[in-house]
Amino acid sequence: MKTEKEKMISGEYYNAFDPELLKGRRAAKNLLHSLNVKEYRVTKKAKEILATLIPNAGAGLYIEPPFHCDYGYNIFCGDNVYFNVNCVVLDCAPVNIGSNVFIAPNVQIYTASHPLDAELRKTLENAYPVTIGDDCWIGGNSVICPGVTIGKGCVIGAGSVVTKDIPDNSLAVGNPAKIIRKLNQEPQQNT
Repeated sequence: MKTEKEKMISGEYYNAFDPELLKGRRAAKNLLHSLNVKEYRVTKKAKEILATLIPNAGAGLYIEPPFHCDYGYNIFCGDNVYFNVNCVVLDCAPVNIGSNVFIAPNVQIYTASHPLDAELRKTLENAYPVTIGDDCWIGGNSVICPGVTIGKGCVIGAGSVVTKDIPDNSLAVGNPAKIIRKLNQEPQQNT
């Protein structure tokens, strides 16, 4: 039989008030308090806190406090990932972030979801993974919804709400985010 944590990570309905999950969130909140209140500046101690909070990060993870997440252990980052101030990552399911990714202020990445059925919603929730490819820039105040994959080389415009997958090398903006054009392509020649 699966634990509630195993159910959570695999996208099944789970009880968020399971003692193991409560303990994990409490541990993350203690680390976040140290990062966001005691350290606040990016110091050697702040980097040690981040290494404990987000153990699955590559080299060069840089987070400007304040920062918020549920667990931290479900955030997987490549090298050179930058979070600007006041970002939120609800990492009930895995959040996979590639290398050389810039995440602007107030970006919110959600994996957590809730049943539409009111009775189920009283006791259960579920989560879907989010993936952001290499070389992306996520504009300020954007929201990345559960289950979304953003391809490599994408730019998400400020204030966008990304509800569907975005293919590689796309500029997407709006609510809901729509692809405006492809990036990194040769300009078309007039003939």
